Amino acid sequence: MGKALIIGAGGVSSVVIHKCCQNPEIFEEICIASRTIEKCDAIKNKLSGSRTKIHTAQLDADNTDMVIDLIKSFGPDIVINVALPYQDLSIMDACLATGIHYVDTANYEPPETPKFEYKWQWAYREKFEKAGITALLGSGFDPGVTGVFCAYAQKHYFDEIHSIDIVDANAGDHGYPFATNFNPEINIREITANGRYFENGEWVETEPLSIKKIYDLPEIGPKNIYLLYHEELESLAVNIKGIKKIRFWMTFSDNYLNHLRVLENVGMTSIQPIVYEEQQIIPLQFLKAILPDPASLGPRTKGKTNIGCIMKGIKDGKPKTYYVYNVCVHEECYKEVGSQAISYTTGVPAMIGAMLILKGIWKKPGVFNVEEFDPDPFMEALNKYGLPWQEDFSPVLLD
Repeated sequence: MGKALIIGAGGVSSVVIHKCCQNPEIFEEICIASRTIEKCDAIKNKLSGSRTKIHTAQLDADNTDMVIDLIKSFGPDIVINVALPYQDLSIMDACLATGIHYVDTANYEPPETPKFEYKWQWAYREKFEKAGITALLGSGFDPGVTGVFCAYAQKHYFDEIHSIDIVDANAGDHGYPFATNFNPEINIREITANGRYFENGEWVETEPLSIKKIYDLPEIGPKNIYLLYHEELESLAVNIKGIKKIRFWMTFSDNYLNHLRVLENVGMTSIQPIVYEEQQIIPLQFLKAILPDPASLGPRTKGKTNIGCIMKGIKDGKPKTYYVYNVCVHEECYKEVGSQAISYTTGVPAMIGAMLILKGIWKKPGVFNVEEFDPDPFMEALNKYGLPWQEDFSPVLLD
């Protein structure tokens, strides 16, 4: 059916590539491109028996001209961006220049300031519409599946959704004293930023990790959950009818937070450059270099994740509650694709988003977040491709 250029060769990219190769009738040909071509070749070699034809290429995704040249030489129908969020705009520019559809899993992030905003990418709406191509933003799990969950609830169960609590829980254990489950630089920037939630048309800002609750999650039990800001709140506040309150919660162990506080106190989480031995370095980037690579955590990680949306609203004039979630097992993900569940839960939805565009189901000109499309084909694909979801119509609500 089509060709996909996949930019990035980390843990998430590896999952995307494995899942594309499980669907050779959709993804007949792919090209894996990264700054480090050896990583691309390593993934290709793991999938040597695949019916999907695999190419590799060296690419600096910060360089729009290089991306344009690669698109022209390979001729893809779609670009799946699973590189760094700093590179979203350079890749989107290349897609515009060549008339190719675009999918990513995280919003554009200026390197110098953690913003977690869609405004830079939303500014491309008219350009993509005029070019007649689709840009699908945030087709990971959160953002991504969480938005599809909300759209599905809005379509089938509510006249108005008044509150949404997104809860992202990882009960997995990788055995290291301290490691991050996805890109350490992005992960730590996200956690050390101020928390923020949407209530009654306004954004309320909180000190980092200052709001904590305990929530009993299906299959993994009671966990400490902390309020933080996540970019899907911004789009859901715009796209979900009748919304009054949206919050995002994530689990962290005491051990993880103790390590993080020490690193923060000694300046290792800073993104301000310092001079060390006549060289300019950014402490957080140095920390990333010495922490375990998230792609290496797969064989070590045991346990489950639970990510879902707890909702409250009205249907036919009566109060209604709904909780939809996915439980993923780290060991099963590793057995299937050689990655832990954090990479798996992001990579599978990226493949699904690209597949729906290639099939013409989610293809329309412009820039869109996932909740702006019909959720049903995506929800069906989640069950089919490894992320089955469950429903609870009388969940415990977060006050």
